[in-house]
Amino acid sequence: MTAPRRDPVLYPNAQGGRRRLGVSRRRLLAGSVAAGMTATAGCSGSGATGDDDGRTRPTVLVFNTGDSTVSVIDPTTDEVLTTQHLGLTSSFPSNQYTPTLTDSADDTLWLNVGRGVRGLRAGSLAERVAFETGSGANWLEQTPDGRHLVVSAREPAHRQFRLDADPASSTFGEVTGELDRRSEGGTGDNAGPGPCDVTIHPDGSHAYVPDIFGDTLTVIDVETFEIVTQVDVEPVVGEQSRPWMATVAPDGETLLVEHNEGSGTESVWDVSDPAAPEERVRLTADDGLGERPLTSEIGPDSETGYVFTPGSNDVTVVDLVADEVSGRIDLGGSAFVGTWEPTHEKLYVPIQTNDEVAVVDHASGEVTATIPVGARPYGATAANVRPRFETANDIVTALATMGVSFHESETTYCIGNCACGHEL
Repeated sequence: MTAPRRDPVLYPNAQGGRRRLGVSRRRLLAGSVAAGMTATAGCSGSGATGDDDGRTRPTVLVFNTGDSTVSVIDPTTDEVLTTQHLGLTSSFPSNQYTPTLTDSADDTLWLNVGRGVRGLRAGSLAERVAFETGSGANWLEQTPDGRHLVVSAREPAHRQFRLDADPASSTFGEVTGELDRRSEGGTGDNAGPGPCDVTIHPDGSHAYVPDIFGDTLTVIDVETFEIVTQVDVEPVVGEQSRPWMATVAPDGETLLVEHNEGSGTESVWDVSDPAAPEERVRLTADDGLGERPLTSEIGPDSETGYVFTPGSNDVTVVDLVADEVSGRIDLGGSAFVGTWEPTHEKLYVPIQTNDEVAVVDHASGEVTATIPVGARPYGATAANVRPRFETANDIVTALATMGVSFHESETTYCIGNCACGHEL
């Protein structure tokens, strides 16, 4: 029997998009330079990024899915301080509240990796928590107080998890709540609603989950970990609305939701009553929206939305007061996500197809810098802690940038050409 054809956007693996292993000539030449510099540095500590472990400094972390490295950027100078091999990568790390929650070496950076989530120690990026969800497609977000981590595990798990995210707790890293949502069903042959992404209201009370196979927006009470509201989302292009990503504004009044319907649509919701979201408008290409909106970020004033539209190689800017597209920022390549640095003044946007990060200044609404990073950058987050690496990791990093690896690095689910060789 012929297997059903899968959406090439949701399932890049099925289209031959497995991670490429082996040695690239371009990366070999670039890596040879890096290896030479490392050999010259010897044991001088070239891999270190600070004078001591856990020093409080604003930092942006970009995960390069092409070689399992992380690029550490100083947002005060917009320079890469180091790029180091991790052996894992992340496409949608927790970044909504992480930049302000993470100010100690013992704090945790939460990533979606492999078949679950990982918690890394901020001061060293060493693993401290590993949790498997039963799915290869996962999204996660911390609550504003740092107590909880809420996880969406799409198919085949169709589950929500709440983990204890407080390092001082006796149950740190353990599951404290779980919702099996398979009984809700889903479109086509999907055995559940496909919870896809999660964003949390700034008062910490409710989590919002777009369900791509349920055509619903689900609201979860974080403390009781129960569904309190589920809104049917009507399509405006085609037969299904397919909501898949979402972002709540810092003032808690507005929610942006991205939809995989047609060439992509964007809805703006009123969440002034956190438990009862109401859709205000659906923006389409006819309104100036770019192609294939995937994720979004919202400016510090809660009046400007930045929607990453990789299908048209730009960022669509949305006026959240007028509920209309106000412009587009050309990136010259495909970007799927972005992150604010800790002061929430500059937006860092990994451009996967260009191996660089674009810096968007919120005040001017313009790209003010482009920063070369590792291969196929995708996920990004920020912290007030700058990790420190051992010098011995430099050699492994140099080999990784040449495409030489000693073992299979962990993959992560993402849309596009990246480390998406795992099974859902």
